[in-house]
Amino acid sequence: MATDTHGADAAAQAPGMPQLDFSTWGNQIFWLVITLVVIYMILSKVALPRIAAILAERQGTITNDIAAAEDFKAKAQEAEAAYDKALVDARAEAHRIVAEAKADIQSDLDTAIAKADEEIAAKAAESEKAIAEIRAGATEAVQQVAQDTAREIVAALGGKAEADVITAAVDTRLKG
Repeated sequence: MATDTHGADAAAQAPGMPQLDFSTWGNQIFWLVITLVVIYMILSKVALPRIAAILAERQGTITNDIAAAEDFKAKAQEAEAAYDKALVDARAEAHRIVAEAKADIQSDLDTAIAKADEEIAAKAAESEKAIAEIRAGATEAVQQVAQDTAREIVAALGGKAEADVITAAVDTRLKG
């Protein structure tokens, strides 16, 4: 049993966790400072410059993209203004073409109407001339029929019909 107590004494004399042993704290602090300085050096010389370069590159890309977007926006606005101007010009040209076409059609229509009026007037004159000839012919025919009828009536009643007297009587009666 003596060995048991001896083992218990040895366990009681053992310090426990080395991190909590005050006698090794100086050594631990030294290595902690060295480790932190090494980590700081590695991060500041290797990792942080890479991260900073990536962030700067991203910021540059974003800035370039924003500038390009503004350029595209300006170009789009210029294109829209040019499109609007072209649209206004095209509408004005279309109105001008329509006005010219209307004027041409109206002049052609006026010419056609004038030509048709001339043709109608010529045909009306021809018709009136034909009607006048028919009237003159009809008047002569009526006069001739009236003279023949009067001669026949006078002869039928037993009188002697003189041509000059019958002609004068028919002419007087036809005139009114």
